[in-house]
Amino acid sequence: MTACPCDPARRYADCCGRLHQGAPAADAEALMRSRYSAYALGLADYVLASWHPSTRPETLELGAPGATRWLGLEVRAHRPQGDRATVEFVARYRVGGGSAVRLHELSRFLREHGRWTYLDGSFPNG
Repeated sequence: MTACPCDPARRYADCCGRLHQGAPAADAEALMRSRYSAYALGLADYVLASWHPSTRPETLELGAPGATRWLGLEVRAHRPQGDRATVEFVARYRVGGGSAVRLHELSRFLREHGRWTYLDGSFPNG
């Protein structure tokens, strides 16, 4: 079994793998988890494709394979509000041999034409 980066207790093929192959995310949390997994797997095209066009960068460099090691994901809250939602999460990663870094983000998502996209995020204190 290949574990999913977003949740090692789940199979990648049954979790984020389906979304990476084009299946729509059921909700904003599923999209956020698939984006985390895409970062962990170096799938820059997926990250860009799941980003809302109004805020999406033209390009995205994820660095050399293996340069960033993603260590885990904790979803703290998922707040759906119709076609908008927020997801608060903490992701941990390490670059090279450096110390682990904690990324705490409150992400905003938007559903258009039945598909969720990442709009933007802010970084709460704590």
